[in-house]
Amino acid sequence: MRMFRSLLVGCVVALVAAMPVTFAAAPADPPAVAPVVTAAARVSYAGQAMMLGVAHAGPRLVAVGDHGIVLLSDDGGRTHRQAAAVPVDVTLTSVSFADNLHGWAVGHWGVILHTEDGGETWALQRKDTQTDRPLFAVRFFDARNGVAVGLWSLVLVTDDGGAHWSPVNMPVPEGAKHADLNLFGLFVDGHERIFAPAEKGMVLRSEDRGRHWTYLATGYKGSFWTGLATPDGALLAAGLRGSLYRSTDDGASWQRVDTHSTSSITALAQAGARIFGVGLDGLQLRSDDSGMTFQSSVRQDRLPLTAVAAVQDGGVVLYSKQGVVPAGGDGSGR
Repeated sequence: MRMFRSLLVGCVVALVAAMPVTFAAAPADPPAVAPVVTAAARVSYAGQAMMLGVAHAGPRLVAVGDHGIVLLSDDGGRTHRQAAAVPVDVTLTSVSFADNLHGWAVGHWGVILHTEDGGETWALQRKDTQTDRPLFAVRFFDARNGVAVGLWSLVLVTDDGGAHWSPVNMPVPEGAKHADLNLFGLFVDGHERIFAPAEKGMVLRSEDRGRHWTYLATGYKGSFWTGLATPDGALLAAGLRGSLYRSTDDGASWQRVDTHSTSSITALAQAGARIFGVGLDGLQLRSDDSGMTFQSSVRQDRLPLTAVAAVQDGGVVLYSKQGVVPAGGDGSGR
């Protein structure tokens, strides 16, 4: 577990080239002194900070990452500016918006932030500085109902816009002694079922907005970091060493999809009929057939890509360990 936590501090889960295949699940000892949570500094180099999650607030892009930095773009990702006020300087891992104005971000030390102005300013809804049990993903169905997931099967739900967050008592996976899987992502299908890509080749599914969960075994033994539900009902889960699995029967069975790569996949995004993926070592993926097959390319600079957002012109905006990726930078093959 100490190996996992050391990787997490630097890049959450996805950004170390020599990523281990499996993670232990035993809790590590808490730090002797809890950190003092201070506001994120406004810095001139915010666009070069590691970004780990991105979401749409209407036409605006909102990206979150290292040291509480939040970046906003109102021109399809061509330029970004730092948010005016963020109350924490910890690593933020994921962001979700219910509409143009109301959004939530999560991260280390169990922090949950809320904005009511499209990401310009943020308020702290939750933190736990006694135990660094990070939250890795958040997803809201509307302005009141949301789910956040993280380390050791931590699942929190809210039905009042985050004013109160309730922990969920997770079921124990078959053959295990404890419910202690790390839950790395969240995605929703067209029926408002929510899915959590997890370690040990598991994908979790909830049909009641996160209050009860079932385990979907894919046949894979490594970790999934991201996933996607396509408009035609297919499910995708992707993660370590280029692994990508697809299901067309609500997760009852899964088939491995060849990504032509062993670089770990960190994020997926849908843009019209296309699916885009990014990963470590500059990996870029594209599918034109609902995820049945993928084309792969590798950036010449081999930037560790961490997040991807589709924009209105049919293209994508990329984020990395080194911040916003300039469009058309180095012959990526798009």
